[in-house]
Amino acid sequence: MSTDDEHTEKDLDLIGAKRGVWLVKVPKYIANRWDKAPGDIEVGRVKILKTPGQGREVSLTLPPAILDLKDAGEENIPEKHRLSVSEITQPTGVFSQTIPDSTDSAIPGSSGLRMEGKIIQKLDCSPYADDNYMKLKSDSIRKAAMSARQTQHLNKIVQTYKPVSDHQHNIEHMERKKAEGKRTRDDKEAVLEVLFAAFEKHQYYNIKDLVKLTNQPIRYLKEILTEVCNYISRNPHKNMWALKPEYHHYKKQQAETEKDVSGTE
Repeated sequence: MSTDDEHTEKDLDLIGAKRGVWLVKVPKYIANRWDKAPGDIEVGRVKILKTPGQGREVSLTLPPAILDLKDAGEENIPEKHRLSVSEITQPTGVFSQTIPDSTDSAIPGSSGLRMEGKIIQKLDCSPYADDNYMKLKSDSIRKAAMSARQTQHLNKIVQTYKPVSDHQHNIEHMERKKAEGKRTRDDKEAVLEVLFAAFEKHQYYNIKDLVKLTNQPIRYLKEILTEVCNYISRNPHKNMWALKPEYHHYKKQQAETEKDVSGTE
């Protein structure tokens, strides 16, 4: 079942689909000036110079109204830029969407989605190396070298800052160390019983799982593991432990021994 609302979101105005547009990549300092510019001024002028045998040269010139839109302490930006043309490797379109206010008289059934045109040229904007550009680059390098954190001399106590005796990650670390320190060493044979029972279920274990299974200090557990297990240092079971071949049938031999003993009794 379909409704009018479902089709509204799919409406697309294709009146400008055949219009050719340029995709231009500009430096960040130009984009910042254009963001500050009011909507009723000229933001740039493109000049195309065709030379026989050499193709065409495309340039962008910024008007004084854009050059003057700078904050206090900000360097001047270059006035003239070259536009290098590159190939379009795949079809690309430009779309826009107008979201009307509640007071606007929007066309019923229209989503405001429109195709503005298809990209026929891709251009990269780069400045000519004049004095303004060199000053701009030196200023950006100087700002990048400045540390984001700086020391500040305080003439009075800051009442809003409350120092803590310890940070949360240090507290959690100490709690883990205390929990591990509470583990007491069990009899070696009892630990081996737990290990052999575990390896009957799975062939490979990492050290964290074995610590949880045996509840033993990690150093003491590793001492036992080196006697009955092999540490694997290659994939696919890297950094895991597996029983040595001579201990693979430990449980079976133990079961047979218990059977013989019970039969003797």
